[in-house]
Amino acid sequence: MQKLKCYINGQWVESKTTKYMDVFNPSTGEVMAQAPCCTPDEVEQAIQAAAAAFPAWSETPVMRRVQVLYKLRDLLDEHMDELTELVARENGKAWGDAEGDVLKAKEATEQAIAAPNLMMGESLMDTSNQIDTVMYREPLGVFAGIVPFNFPAMIPMGWMAPMCIATGNTMVIKAASMTPMTCLRIAELYKEAGLPDGVLNIVTCSRVEAEIFLSHPAVKGVSFVGSTSVGLHIYSTAAAHGKRVQALCEAKNHALVLEDSPIERTAAGIINAAYGCAGERCMALPTVVVQESIADALVAAIVRKAKELKVGPAYDKTTEMGPVVTADHRKFVTDWIETGVKEGAQLVLDGRGITVPGFENGFYLGPTILDHVTPEMTCGQQEIFGPVLCIKRVKDFEEGLAVMNQNPFANGSVIFTQSGYYARQFQRYTDGGMVGINVGIPVPVGMFPFSGHKNSFFGDLHTLGKDGMRFYTESKCVTTRWFDEEEMKREKVDSWDGTI
Repeated sequence: MQKLKCYINGQWVESKTTKYMDVFNPSTGEVMAQAPCCTPDEVEQAIQAAAAAFPAWSETPVMRRVQVLYKLRDLLDEHMDELTELVARENGKAWGDAEGDVLKAKEATEQAIAAPNLMMGESLMDTSNQIDTVMYREPLGVFAGIVPFNFPAMIPMGWMAPMCIATGNTMVIKAASMTPMTCLRIAELYKEAGLPDGVLNIVTCSRVEAEIFLSHPAVKGVSFVGSTSVGLHIYSTAAAHGKRVQALCEAKNHALVLEDSPIERTAAGIINAAYGCAGERCMALPTVVVQESIADALVAAIVRKAKELKVGPAYDKTTEMGPVVTADHRKFVTDWIETGVKEGAQLVLDGRGITVPGFENGFYLGPTILDHVTPEMTCGQQEIFGPVLCIKRVKDFEEGLAVMNQNPFANGSVIFTQSGYYARQFQRYTDGGMVGINVGIPVPVGMFPFSGHKNSFFGDLHTLGKDGMRFYTESKCVTTRWFDEEEMKREKVDSWDGTI
């Protein structure tokens, strides 16, 4: 069994901890590696390495910094199959989903390559008599990244590291203890691409050690993805210590299906959005609000298509849905299914008890559908984070929109319709920060922000796009005046009297 190390100052460091955390292969149920629960001293060591690397890296011209990302982008292409299989083996995503995880990391890297343009400031000559003003964007220092298990490539090495590094900062990432291997492997590729030691550091630890990031004077900002309760704690604690925070949290994304929607095409879109990555993504589609007039037909189509999904080992390229990440998480999801039944929802498709021949010990859970979910049921309000789809029935657009906006989360929202009027009304009045019109997973490409709302996000600047660049930089305004020789001879310098 492989015992993982932490990555500090460009070196693999064996932890002095006595506590290791199991990394499972969800497809087989076997422990494939163990990640160290790094000690507070080792977390401190990683922060100090990043702080020591910051002066030289921040003074490296931005055009040179992005050369590292150009090389990394090529290395991600070169190692695409290797990284895809690593994601599939440690996370359990089916091959296509795992490849998408790596491709999203590559997409964000390509966006960060645009840092020379994104970091450009503004200037204005003659803001007053012979006085010019220029605004620059500069890096801040050390940032901490705290990441979840569900996107081991895209989140740490897409949403966080590329823009942080391109803008001249340094970083310490707390990799997810359940899925750390992809993040550690891409750190190796960063070094191969020419990234100086100390600019990127990776540790694995518990929440106790991660608390160090929230108050450490060398850490200027924290980027977090995870649960709402933890995100709110990180936001309030780190902000109280004067740090920038972006906390991307839970979701319960809803889709509104109107009666003019084509049933088969809409059902296919819902299947992909609800069961891709086994539902373990914050932009999954776990809730469908459907107009009553077509509800029976739509549910029947979804059930039929869900039964056709091939559930199996993640790294089998014919698998359409892999296992969930751990046995504990499978129990968490199945407990929610039981809760839904107790609350009065109709279990029209039960994925519990599924077995995959030859992989009986894997953490499998089949597609599940709860119909007639009402607004007061917790199964339709809280994040389940698994392959469970809740169906809510409404009479019309107005009721459907109201039901959706009652939810405390607002990462994304979707409408399926052929009506331009209702589509426009929906995009204007939905609470969702990322909106899909006949698009089941409305995740924008990397030049746009990942813009969750309500209890799905805490902070002022989202990740990715121009928001991401602003999060990792601060503005500095410089006002200048130069004097000609005649003024110097007169030994008289007029100060600005406030007029323009």
